[in-house]
Amino acid sequence: MTSCGDPDFPRVLLITRNHPPLRGGMERLNARMFEALHSRNPTSALLGPPGAGRFVPEGACSGELADGSLMATILSSMTRGMGMARRTRPRVVLAGSGLAAPAAVVSAALANAAPMVYLHGLDIIARSRVYRMLWLPCIRRCRSVLVNSANTRRLAIDAGVAAERIRVVHPGTTIPALDPDARARFRARHRIDPAAPLLLSVGRLTARKGLAEFVGGSLPLVRAEHPHVRLLIIGDEAPQALHRGEGAGIERVHEAARAHGVETAVEWLGPCTDAELAEAYQAADLHVFPVRDIPGDVEGFGMVAIEAAAHGLPTVAFDVGGVADAVSDGVSGFLVPSGKEGAFAAAVNAALAHTGKADRGRARRFAESFSWDRFGREVAEAVRAVA
Repeated sequence: MTSCGDPDFPRVLLITRNHPPLRGGMERLNARMFEALHSRNPTSALLGPPGAGRFVPEGACSGELADGSLMATILSSMTRGMGMARRTRPRVVLAGSGLAAPAAVVSAALANAAPMVYLHGLDIIARSRVYRMLWLPCIRRCRSVLVNSANTRRLAIDAGVAAERIRVVHPGTTIPALDPDARARFRARHRIDPAAPLLLSVGRLTARKGLAEFVGGSLPLVRAEHPHVRLLIIGDEAPQALHRGEGAGIERVHEAARAHGVETAVEWLGPCTDAELAEAYQAADLHVFPVRDIPGDVEGFGMVAIEAAAHGLPTVAFDVGGVADAVSDGVSGFLVPSGKEGAFAAAVNAALAHTGKADRGRARRFAESFSWDRFGREVAEAVRAVA
């Protein structure tokens, strides 16, 4: 690809509230999506959260949504989206999530363009009556609907989206060069015994992630077999998350740890830099992903499991939502029936007993099929098809 892009590729306007400087899996996905679109047509534009203009390719056209409440963001996505569509005249307007679908539809209509949307599981099953009355019809009107997993595709069809308009485009990950000294360096910095089994949990501390339930239900069983096991938690408390859930946050995790006598095994680092997260993946022995099956709140894919695998770290996860797309059972980790805390602990114990270089190699090879290059190509193919 040259710096001039592809002369036949359509100009796209991407509208999303999930983009750097905000941090998270959806933010990384939308940043990569815009990079792929901009590399093919440098006149493509982004309308993103405050500060997004600092995180786009040099020379890219960008605008910012209103800072403030969710309603302010929604309203500005529509008014400013129409303004950008009028100025840039895109052939395709792409919503980076279901929340931006109304903005994509009205902006596309103004520019005589094709509306598209990239959906995560929560975009389909949100219980809000207003959301289902106003947002789902806009999602159905999109000419192309990209979804992050096979489960999200099923949810979209159940919500009335025409199956022929849906295309599964899995999120991507970076396949890093591994650092042979990362494990020892990270453990020394955080005073973790080099020989202690280290479990890692990465992600926002929402109720759906099931971390308090894991600490109270599974970790004591793991500790009975591995007395020196440690659980390291990386992630923020997600105060602005749309689906944070009741009883979320680190204090609930600590309460569960104290109640079950495992408080000395649990440590929360909070959010960290990408460099430290990469070291943590390489320092750990296993990634745990005990996602809960909560009505109205679904795990659409499980990008963190792919990121762990890219660093050679296997995952034990509950088989809920779209997690089965992100964890290959017996290859990049192990899937456990939903809510079976005893079975989850048994899978962790078995993995700790057998995880070695071969397991890490299999996990890494699995992750290679989820590169960001592949993601960009598939998004571009979908845009071409609808333009």
